[in-house]
Amino acid sequence: MQIAQDSVVSIHYTLTSDSGDVLDSSSGNDPLIYLQGHGNLIPGLERELAGKQAGDKLKVRIAPADAYGELDDSLIQEVPRAAFGGTPEIQVGMQFQAQSNHGPHTVTVSKIVGDTITVDGNHPLAGQHLNFAVEITEVRDATQEELSHGHVHGPGGHHHG
Repeated sequence: MQIAQDSVVSIHYTLTSDSGDVLDSSSGNDPLIYLQGHGNLIPGLERELAGKQAGDKLKVRIAPADAYGELDDSLIQEVPRAAFGGTPEIQVGMQFQAQSNHGPHTVTVSKIVGDTITVDGNHPLAGQHLNFAVEITEVRDATQEELSHGHVHGPGGHHHG
């Protein structure tokens, strides 16, 4: 069976940066199971997997526009330390929830100079090409319940209870 809209797909993957650093991997764990065509993966990877079938292996390089987007400088802001409400020991790399016009948004501390803290609201992988080595382990039709909920149920998927 080929991967198509509304297929439930199981994959093993390794994600690396252009410099070869492993950023994420399912190696040694259960496969990632997702519902094709429902935005459960980055768009570029979903597109590359369409038409493939169980047993296929592929290596793909996904551009930022088809992954987590380009870096958006408007999401980088300098804020006073006082905006952190007395949080002790603020360090580069810490993440906080900030309120935006679109609801809560995660920001990462990227720089600290005195009482000025720079936060970045971009996804940590924004602006990067992503390199995936993927092995497709299973492809099946989604159930009606999975389609109505927009995600996979059962082993390796979402459980309601």
